[in-house]
Amino acid sequence: MHVEVLDFVDGARAARGLTVVIDVFRAFSTACYAAEGGARLIPVADLEVARALGARHPDWLLAGERGGRDLPGFHFGNSPARIRAAALAGRTLVHTTHAGTQGLTQADGADEVLTGSLVNAAAIVRYIRARAPSQVSIVRMGHQARERADEDDLCAEILVARLAGRAYDTGGIVARLRATPAAEKFFDPAASWAPEEDFALCASLDRFDFVLRLGPPDGEGLRSLERIAV
Repeated sequence: MHVEVLDFVDGARAARGLTVVIDVFRAFSTACYAAEGGARLIPVADLEVARALGARHPDWLLAGERGGRDLPGFHFGNSPARIRAAALAGRTLVHTTHAGTQGLTQADGADEVLTGSLVNAAAIVRYIRARAPSQVSIVRMGHQARERADEDDLCAEILVARLAGRAYDTGGIVARLRATPAAEKFFDPAASWAPEEDFALCASLDRFDFVLRLGPPDGEGLRSLERIAV
């Protein structure tokens, strides 16, 4: 198994084989909590596409952010705490973000695409081992899909080590995450769009025993995230 680590949207476009697109703070942590709540998730890159879907399907919910901030007219921002508190069972959630969903929807050369986060890292590794692909691409989306982010680097390190069968000391990851620049917003009272609880939820390593895999296009050309227990 050859494992390659790539970055940003260009990395997603270059990804081949089984691909994991990482966004820890917060897109793909949020997606896992939404899936736990029973939502059907449709990731989209374009903000206007998300709005158009909401107009075409009034019963669907919109979630997302740009620059981390909540979006006018959307039901939710990109907060796992607020998603977790919502009644989502049986609901469809259209999700668009500045980094994560951009990469997820651009990995057209991949054989299959998973979301990547710390909350289901162990499940991702189990899934990849069971599939035994010859090529694995791990894409770190980083800050606004332009700059490397410590939290996405950490998630990639854990996945690479575990796939190689190497021990990885995870005892200090919460402290390491707390020291990252991206974590500052969670502890800033002025950042109402990033509740402090989001930090703990995103840092909850190996919390979920499922992966989220990008499914095939439906009749409208939309691709949902399939929840697969591992």
